[in-house]
Amino acid sequence: MTTDRTTDTAGAGSPAPAVSSALPAAGAPSAGDGRPAAVDVVAPEARVELDRIRRRWADLPLAQAEAGMPLLRRLLADLAPRSSRLIANHPPGEVDPRPEEVGGSPEVDVPDLGPAVAVDQLTVLVWDAYASGRGDGIPQLLTALRRGLA
Repeated sequence: MTTDRTTDTAGAGSPAPAVSSALPAAGAPSAGDGRPAAVDVVAPEARVELDRIRRRWADLPLAQAEAGMPLLRRLLADLAPRSSRLIANHPPGEVDPRPEEVGGSPEVDVPDLGPAVAVDQLTVLVWDAYASGRGDGIPQLLTALRRGLA
């Protein structure tokens, strides 16, 4: 095992599926076997940028990934307030108007778990932002991040 690649410590396989954990609405499309069909709430252009960032991040030597962490951490901090908690049984796109009443907080700290999982944290925050109806401008932010990692 080498110690100069971010993928050595990540143990990451394929990206997490982009599906909602909320219960499906009545009449929602199904996968044909009784399970609800997967719905990706992330805009296609944002999904493409996330995939590009994931591939780029996996190819970076560890030292370069660590050097790119401040840029990635700034984006995580910018996305965190858009990712209010989704309450069970709320369809994607519904925003909870009172996050502080259900245990959320307008100030959201994203823990620094290191370069091995930073892109996974980004993927989750992007999905949550779109599911909360706050995805505007995210593809441009992701493009800027990817270009900054070059």
